[in-house]
Amino acid sequence: MYHLYILFSETANKYYIGYTADNLAERLRKHNTNHKGFTGGIGDWKIVYTEMYTDKNIATKREREVKKWKSRKMLEKLISKAKLSWIRSSRLFSREGHRFDLPTNLSVQACNIIIC
Repeated sequence: MYHLYILFSETANKYYIGYTADNLAERLRKHNTNHKGFTGGIGDWKIVYTEMYTDKNIATKREREVKKWKSRKMLEKLISKAKLSWIRSSRLFSREGHRFDLPTNLSVQACNIIIC
C-alpha cells in the first residue's frame, strides 16, 4: 500500500505533504525525530489526512498534485471535507443500529480513502 499523507504541526503552524510506502506510524515517528529537514526538530507533527493507493505511480502523482496547490486554504478544505465525511458516515451507521465510535481526535486520521 502507498500513502499520501498530510501532517500538521501546531508549534510551527504548518502543513507537510508526503508520500510513503512505509507504515504510517513509523513514518510519523521519523518525522518527529530531531533530523535535518523541513519536519526535523519540531516534534509535534500529527497526521491530519491520508489517502491509500495500490499503485505507486498514482500515489506519487497525487502527492505532486496536492503539493502544487501551494494553498493552505485548499489543504484545509480537503481536510475539512474528510472530517465531515467521517461524521456523516458515523450518523448513517448509527441509524442502522450499529455502534460506531468516531476517533476521539479526528486529526489523527481524518480520512482513509482506498483507491485501486
